[in-house]
Amino acid sequence: MKQTVILALAMSTLLGACQYRSVNAPALSSRDAEYIALVPNFEHQLTHLPYEISDPTGQPPGTIVVDTKEKYLYYVLPNKKAIRYGVATGDEAFGWTGEAIVQRKAEWPRWTPPAEMIARWPHLAPRAGGMDGGPDNPLGARALYLYQNGRDTLYRIHGTNEPETIGRAASSGCIRMRNIDVIDLFNRVPNGTKVIVT
Repeated sequence: MKQTVILALAMSTLLGACQYRSVNAPALSSRDAEYIALVPNFEHQLTHLPYEISDPTGQPPGTIVVDTKEKYLYYVLPNKKAIRYGVATGDEAFGWTGEAIVQRKAEWPRWTPPAEMIARWPHLAPRAGGMDGGPDNPLGARALYLYQNGRDTLYRIHGTNEPETIGRAASSGCIRMRNIDVIDLFNRVPNGTKVIVT
């Protein structure tokens, strides 16, 4: 009986492996490597590592789809494939859904907390003038700025200095990714990319 259970688990693992294909990590600049090394690493979160999978979205290639309930971001590829990345999303009070486009991209972006965020969390007041990019910056390694009808939504897809939040509702509405993952996504998507947040 024990051998049957072990065999069934092994077969299940093999079948599961056939459905997913790991995504190679992107090449890093020396600055990327230096800064990322200073952020805690949570590689044990295996369910949130990027994989190429069969596309579950039905959207055209080149579209980004964020499933806020399941905490995954999908970048749709040709041939009914997609890359699935784990993300952290806005908690219930600050969640955002809708459609937008990527209108701006930045490497190690400067972060300026919005006035509404400072009102909620007064301890951020010293950052009202902004914070340069780096390993302590909440936007992490890259940011994709989301616009609707030519106007900044103030929501971003960005890296994080808190990778332990991936897979949870933890942000103020933005979509957080591991720094290595947001670098990969940043390299793949041009300005004008459609983003659907459900």
